[in-house]
Amino acid sequence: MQFPKVKAPAHWRSIDFISDLHLQAGQPETFRAWQRYLASTPADAVFILGDLFEVWVGDDAAAAPTSADAPPGFELQCQHTLAQASEWLALYFMHGNRDFLLGAAFAQACGMTLLDDPTVLVFDAKRWLLSHGDALCLGDTDYQQFRAMVRSPDWQQAFLAKPLSERQSIARDLRSRSEARKASGARYADVDITTTLHWLDQAEATTLIHGHTHRPADHKLHSAAGSTHDRRVLSDWDATATPPRLQVLRLERARAPQRITLAP
Repeated sequence: MQFPKVKAPAHWRSIDFISDLHLQAGQPETFRAWQRYLASTPADAVFILGDLFEVWVGDDAAAAPTSADAPPGFELQCQHTLAQASEWLALYFMHGNRDFLLGAAFAQACGMTLLDDPTVLVFDAKRWLLSHGDALCLGDTDYQQFRAMVRSPDWQQAFLAKPLSERQSIARDLRSRSEARKASGARYADVDITTTLHWLDQAEATTLIHGHTHRPADHKLHSAAGSTHDRRVLSDWDATATPPRLQVLRLERARAPQRITLAP
């Protein structure tokens, strides 16, 4: 497997990683916390590893209002927030399972660089493997079949050709099904360790950083060949939870990774 690579410039001293914010108009507290974070982080770069949005049905959702008196929609507010942050931050975005339709047009308007999944980051004389994480959850076979379908160019072209209102209706239905599954107590699959170790070996990386599972933790992985790797799982965000979940994973040169808990 060939892994795309991002080499951090020499002047980068600090890099932040976030994922699974699931931003949506109905949760303004998390949106505002994200805005405050982008405006205040000391990092040189922020890597968003998927599911920044609860749903993304196409870049045209961020179109400007047709009336000069109408307020900007939520997606356009997010675009403005990212574009402002990109003036002093390097922003990178990797698709998640909720926002895989986010396209080059929106990324360009935000000043973000799109990343393939997975991608290797070279920073502080180490190789870090970055992924959203859903492609590694092989135990969820139904989801893997769905993922293969919706990531195909033909499916995406057909879906994006539908009117925006129809796409939004389909997205609401999919979200309802997802919420029903959560309410049922069904447990989602975690990453497949054998495949994870294979990725790390192929990438010659010491650490995997990923989101998706909403199970933030640090894991030691031991391969059959005797090598040891780290797996650092990012937290999801929810400013209304008790306690609030607003966590950033930060890399700094010559320091161990730190988990930063933000104030709501």
